[in-house]
Amino acid sequence: MQAMKFRITGVLPQVGLTWIVFVAVSFACLVSKSASSPAQLTSSPTTSQSSTPLTAPSAHEKTACTLTLSEAPMIDRLKLGMKVDEILALFPGSKDDAELRSELSKPPGRFGNSTFLLTPSKYPSTADFKAVSRLTFTMLDGNVSSFTVNYNGPQWPHVDKFVEKVIEGKNLPTADQWEAYVGMDTQMKTLNCTGFSIRVFSGGESGSMNYVLVEDVEADKKLKERRKKAREQAGPV
Repeated sequence: MQAMKFRITGVLPQVGLTWIVFVAVSFACLVSKSASSPAQLTSSPTTSQSSTPLTAPSAHEKTACTLTLSEAPMIDRLKLGMKVDEILALFPGSKDDAELRSELSKPPGRFGNSTFLLTPSKYPSTADFKAVSRLTFTMLDGNVSSFTVNYNGPQWPHVDKFVEKVIEGKNLPTADQWEAYVGMDTQMKTLNCTGFSIRVFSGGESGSMNYVLVEDVEADKKLKERRKKAREQAGPV
C-alpha cells in the first residue's frame, strides 16, 4: 500500500509540470494573436482605399474645339465667306486675266456651288503670295465655302512644325490638340471646330505638296442636304 502510494505521488509532479507547460503555451499563442489583430485592423482601410485608385487626367488629353465660323482664321489674307471680287482685289491684274475671267463667267452648278483656281505667280505684284503655288476656291451661293492653299515648300520634319507655323498669331489650339490622320501621323493633321475645319498636310519633294485646307462646316452640310433632297425627289432609277 505504501509502495502504491509512492508511485501515485511520484506521477503527480510530472502531470502538474505538463499542465503548467500547456497553459503557458496557450497563453503565449493568445497574446500573439492579440498583438497581430490591431495590425490587421489597421491594414483593412488601406486595402479598401487602394481598391479604387484615382485616375489623373492625361497631359495630352484633347479638348473639343468650340470656335465658330466667325472665329475661323485668315490664312494668307484669305478667309471663309469672301466674295470673288474680294479675292481678286488681292491679286492686281487678275481681273484682266482672260483665262480666269472665262472660268469665273461660268454659271454655278444646280446646287449653287462652283470652283475656280488661281495661280499667284501670274501676278508678280502679289509678293505676299510668293510661297504659294496655287489657290483653289469652292463657292456656295457666291461665298467661299472652302479654300486650299498649296505651297512651294519648305520640307517640314513633322507636320506639327507646319501646324505651329499655320497657327502662329492665331487663336487656334496647339498642334497636340489636332487629330492625326491614321497611317499618315507625321504628315497630316486636322482640327475640327464647331463652325469650320482645317486640314494641314506636309509632303512631297522639298515640301512641294504642302497645303492647308479650310472648310465651312455649315456650308458643307447645306450642300449635302441639297444633293440628298435632289436624289429623294428624283426617286428610284
